[in-house]
This record gives sequence, structure tokens and C-alpha cells, in this order.
Amino acid sequence: MKDIRKVVIPVAGWGTRSLPATKNIPKEMLPIYNKPVIQYVVEEAQRAKIKDVIFVTNRDKSVIEDHFDYNLQLESVLERGGKLDKLEEVRRVAEMVNVMSVRQKKQLGLGHAVMCARDLIRDDPFAIMVGDDLMFGGVPGIGQLIEVAMSEKMPVVGVMEVPWEKVSKYGIIDGEEVSPGVYRVKDMVEKPAREDAPSRLAIVGRYVLTPDIFDYLEKVKPGKGGEIQLTDAMQALARDKGMMAVRMSGMRFDAGDWAEFLTANIYFALQDEDLRYELLGMLKNFVQFN
Repeated sequence: MKDIRKVVIPVAGWGTRSLPATKNIPKEMLPIYNKPVIQYVVEEAQRAKIKDVIFVTNRDKSVIEDHFDYNLQLESVLERGGKLDKLEEVRRVAEMVNVMSVRQKKQLGLGHAVMCARDLIRDDPFAIMVGDDLMFGGVPGIGQLIEVAMSEKMPVVGVMEVPWEKVSKYGIIDGEEVSPGVYRVKDMVEKPAREDAPSRLAIVGRYVLTPDIFDYLEKVKPGKGGEIQLTDAMQALARDKGMMAVRMSGMRFDAGDWAEFLTANIYFALQDEDLRYELLGMLKNFVQFN
């Protein structure tokens, strides 16, 4: 398998779970501590040595691409004001990766979003990172998948165990564990009822796929709302050619879930030595007050 150098990040959704905050601001640009959600995702890709980022976007989300470009006016203000540390920081964001974009003109599901990137992927294996799933740990989440994909020469999906009462919110795999935390996928089911779920191993927004996934996506029949589900195509690919799953280590935050979004803000704020103790004091006051 070729080295993984491209990642598709779908960001065309409406962010309805995060309304009204996302009425005019993309959910991917909501801040987690001092960075927008999407920057954490791109930083994860960068740590895994991915060079090219392909945003699948829509006409109202150009601000996401702009975030990873130079802002000469802002840089001039920072330079004149002697704020060289901030100047270096904003320039670093612009130099992180090569950014490309393609529009998803109709929001017809994750599978359809991936199809929109086909001409930019061409014949290369590639990663997919869902733009509101944040993964943190010693080894970047997508890097854990790339390692297995390169060694097994097969597509790989990232999974984490979820409580039984939440399996109906995820795609769930049925897999055989072949080494600690690595599974050979036998089947996968999209949002099963608890009694129908083959396991608690939920697909959590990280994938490494081969370009033949596009042939399978072309054959997927649209489901509810005309959406084309990536899980359906991966299910067929796994049956025909095989697929692995990696139980990812590290912490995960779903930025579209308010409780997890707010928890992520607190988590990252606590990493800041200048802010930690003041924040802890305020949080303790809230707990005592309530």
C-alpha cells in the first residue's frame, strides 16, 4: 500500500445539533479553548504525517479554508504591535498542510461527501476524518489506523467501545480480535437496536480506505432522505476484500454533543498552566454554590 498522504474531512453539514450557535458559524469553527474544532482535527492529521487536506464543504463555509490561509492584514497588525508570539502562531496555522476543497452541493450523507472528493483522491489510498470528532492521545488517532493499514495492506476503520444504551447511535462492527485492539471485520451494522448489535465496538469517525471504495459507493442505494451511507459501502468492501478495525486509544470528544463540547473546553483549559488554578477555583465555587 502507498503511503497515506491525503485526508478527506467532510465539513458540509448544517450542524443542527449545535443550534443556535451554528446558525451563522460553522460548527467546525466553534472554539475548544483557544482553537476552533477543525484545527484540532487538522493537527491530528499533521502529526500522522498527512500532507494534503481535502475539505468537502459548502458555499457557506469558506471561513474554514480561510482559517488555514494567511491573513496579511492581521499579521501586519501583530507585527507592528510587537506581538511576535501571536504572529508566529497564526502563520504556523497557515503553513500546517496543503488545503484543497470541493463542494458538496447537496448534503446527502457521509458516503456522498466522500464521493465528492473522488477526482482529488484519484488512485491513492486515503484517510477520512469526521470534522467534529476530536481524538487526543500519545499516538494520533488516525496514525493508529495508518500503522495497521500499512502492515496489513487493507482498509481500516477506527472503533471505540460505547455503552450498550448508545449502540443505536453508531455504526457497530462485528469483528474477530486478531491481536490486542486489532480486529478483522466480519460485518458492520448502521445504528442497530441494542438487541441486534453484534458488539459495543462503535465506528468513531476515523477511516483509512483504498480507492476501490468509490466503486462500492456508486452501488449504494440511497436511504432515508436520499442519503448515501459510507457504512453500506464499507460493509460490501469488507465482505469482498477484507477490512480491519482498530480500537483506538486516547480520549474522544464529540464536538456536536454539548456536554462533550463543554468538557473538551475544560479539559484543554486545564492544560494551560496560567489558567488552570484560576479555572479550578471558579469551578469549585460553582459546585459549592449549587
